[in-house]
Amino acid sequence: MTEETPGFGENAEKPDVPSGATPDDAAPKAAEPSTEEGPAAPAGDAESKTTSAQDASATALTAQLDQARTALNERTADLQRLQAEYQNYRRRVERDKVAVKEIASANLLSELLPTLDDIGRAREHGELVGGFKSVAEALETVVAKMGLQQFGKEGEPFDPTIHEALMHSYAPDVTETTCVAILQPGYRIGERTIRPARVAVAEPQPGAQTVKGDESPEGAAGPAAAAEGSDEKETGGPDEG
Repeated sequence: MTEETPGFGENAEKPDVPSGATPDDAAPKAAEPSTEEGPAAPAGDAESKTTSAQDASATALTAQLDQARTALNERTADLQRLQAEYQNYRRRVERDKVAVKEIASANLLSELLPTLDDIGRAREHGELVGGFKSVAEALETVVAKMGLQQFGKEGEPFDPTIHEALMHSYAPDVTETTCVAILQPGYRIGERTIRPARVAVAEPQPGAQTVKGDESPEGAAGPAAAAEGSDEKETGGPDEG
C-alpha cells in the first residue's frame, strides 16, 4: 500500500482564488519597498545656512575690493609722483638749455666787445666811413640779433650793480650821485651783465645848500643897503657944497 503525503495528493487543499483571477494573482506578493521619506529637515536651519554662506561670500568680495582699491590708490600715487618728477625734469632741462645758450653767447660776444669799442670811438671821431662803416653796421646788427644790448647814458643815476665809477667829482647842479660821462658803454644779454658801464660820476657839493641858504638873505639885503648908501651920498653932497 502506498501512503499519500498530506498536501501532495489530489485532495490537498488549494488556496482560494477568486473567480476570474489568474494563478499569478494567487501567488503571495513580495513586500514592496516603502517610497516614503523620513521626516524633512526644519526650514529655518536651511535658510540660516544659506544666509551664512552668502555673508561669507560678501565678506570675501568686500575684502578683495578693498585690496583692489588700495592697490589702485598706490599705483595712482606712484603715477602722479612720476609725472611731477618728469615735469620738474623738463623744466630743469629747458632752464639749463637757456642758461647754456646765454653762457655760450656771452663768451662769444665778450670777445667782440673790444671791436665794438673801436667802432664806437671811430664813429665819435667821424672816421666810420665807406666800407668800414658797412661792415661795422653789419656786425652791430648781428650782435643785436644775438641779444646783446648796450646801456649807459649821461645824466642817469649811478647804480653800482651796472656801473663802474672810474672818475669822481663834485658838481653844484646834481642832487644825487650821477653819471656825468660815459667812458665805456656797458653790455648785457637779457638779465646777464657782460660788462658794466665805466663812467665818471659827480656828487653834490658838501654844504652847497647851506651856503646858498646863508647867502640868500645877504643877497636880499644887499640891494637895500646899496640903495641906502646911494641916498646918503646924494644927501651929503649938497650939504657939503
